[in-house]
Amino acid sequence: QDPTAAHYMFQDDPFLMPRNAANARLYSLSKEAGRNAAKYIIKQFPQYFDKTFAEPNIPCLMPETLTPEIEGVSEEALKERIHLRRVKDSVDLFDQLVQAGTPVSLETINSLLDLLCFYGDGESALEKQEEQKEDLEEPGVNASEQKARKRQSQRGSQSSDSRWRENNNAERIFKVMPERNAHSYCTMIRGMVKHGASAKAYDMYIDMLNERHKADVHTFNALIAAVPYLKERFLERWELAKVFLNHMAQQEVQPNLLTFNALLKTLRRCGGLGKSMSLSVIKEMEALDIEPSLATYDHLLSIFYRGVDLCSSGIILEVLDDVEKRSFIPQDPDDGMDFNVSDNLHCLSSGEKCCDLKDIKLAYRLNKVMEKGDNWKFLDMDKLNAYWSKFFSLLCMMEQIDVVLKWYKEMSPSVFYPTPKNILDLLQALDAANHLEVIPSVWEDMKQLGFSRRNDLLEELLSLMSRERHPDEIQLAFAKCAEDIKAFHEQSGREQAPLEWTGSALGHVALLFSRVGRTQDAWYVMMERFQQINRIPTDQVMDEFFACAKQTNCPDEAIKLVKLAASLGLPSSQRLKSRTEKEFELSEKQR
Repeated sequence: QDPTAAHYMFQDDPFLMPRNAANARLYSLSKEAGRNAAKYIIKQFPQYFDKTFAEPNIPCLMPETLTPEIEGVSEEALKERIHLRRVKDSVDLFDQLVQAGTPVSLETINSLLDLLCFYGDGESALEKQEEQKEDLEEPGVNASEQKARKRQSQRGSQSSDSRWRENNNAERIFKVMPERNAHSYCTMIRGMVKHGASAKAYDMYIDMLNERHKADVHTFNALIAAVPYLKERFLERWELAKVFLNHMAQQEVQPNLLTFNALLKTLRRCGGLGKSMSLSVIKEMEALDIEPSLATYDHLLSIFYRGVDLCSSGIILEVLDDVEKRSFIPQDPDDGMDFNVSDNLHCLSSGEKCCDLKDIKLAYRLNKVMEKGDNWKFLDMDKLNAYWSKFFSLLCMMEQIDVVLKWYKEMSPSVFYPTPKNILDLLQALDAANHLEVIPSVWEDMKQLGFSRRNDLLEELLSLMSRERHPDEIQLAFAKCAEDIKAFHEQSGREQAPLEWTGSALGHVALLFSRVGRTQDAWYVMMERFQQINRIPTDQVMDEFFACAKQTNCPDEAIKLVKLAASLGLPSSQRLKSRTEKEFELSEKQR
């Protein structure tokens, strides 16, 4: 792998390669947006893609048929609309069949309930696109009204589609069904849980038991996941979860991986009770020979490492011992998808804990697991960058500087784009190891990453470069960095506000110029910029400028310095005056 190359998803072109994390996110989203736009065009205008030139023809690569082909009011037409996921059309056609007295089979009604419960009685994505298209094409409506209507419809869809409405079409059709089987009840329960009506789902389950129907494993999984919304006290939540587990045993329903993950997810919201019960859940999984998924480990780590409770790394070690032996595939919707930004990777919650525990060996083991097989695929661009950012911060904190620099060169930019905190950690690591000669290359990276206008990083950079003298070669490189920083402060454009000087930053720049004999640049900073921000140079800045004037044998510069100190009323003016008279050969006019 080329450490200087960008991620494989980006075009191999200098202009199209991202230079920082923000660009990487923008470019990756743009690429995905292009794919979605192409899919949308094919789905909206399939008539333009109906010619088959491929030999042999590959049906899966051709556009899908999304328009109904069966006309009239019949059960076959209803089945077709259900298959095409046309929610509104399916409900309308079902109502027409009922009004006409046409019997509809139980299997078809259950399929309609599946559709309604999946979308929460809302519209499918295809129907929303068509409705928005009709709204935008409505004659007599200007552009501003169209935009306002679009925003309003988007807000409405976000607020209403995710909720289970009272007496919606699913409930109405369920009530008028001539007969109901277990599938009918299970579909309603899962739909209610999915769309936030947990109390209704529990009541529906009680009705199902009264009708002597048995629930399937997916329904029990949904009910167990809904427990935190049904009970408030931790102990009551656990007791209700046990009730559902006992019902599974009585009805001879075999639990699966999602059952135990739902149980662990509920225990995450049971406080301290979760710690005592979660291990027994894991043991039960082992007894049933059910292998954990990534979500299982995430739930377990979240239970044991809540907030700042980082007393021991025992559970992390046990989890890693188990995880190191395996390569994972997605088995649960929570596998790498539903984690917090700071808790990603299948174990990135433990990655964060590694940083807090300051355990570099544990972090190396975790990184080995992440790179094993296809485990890295569980992280998207943002999460991968967050993971490497935490890992690199821990390296800066705990590793030798040679190891840190090796990782830095190999990871940036091919694996991740350093954050401002990563650069700050790197500068502090260089300072602790007394490797400040690397700072100019870090400054070049900062410019490429777009951090050249961050005051906190500039202050730290200038402070490290100006704290003490270095060999001439290094001082010249530092002065070049100071010149770049000065240029960034002085440039102004319409798109960005001018970067404001601070007294300390000006002092550091003047020191760096003075140490390489650039008296004119140092004097410009002292005279123009210090006065511009109403600040006074420190004694160290004055002494360095005096030493520079002496080194270059410029008595005029030393005299100007004495006049400046006198005009500012500095106590050092007399000392500088006596030094000038003593260390320089002055003419009568200069005296």
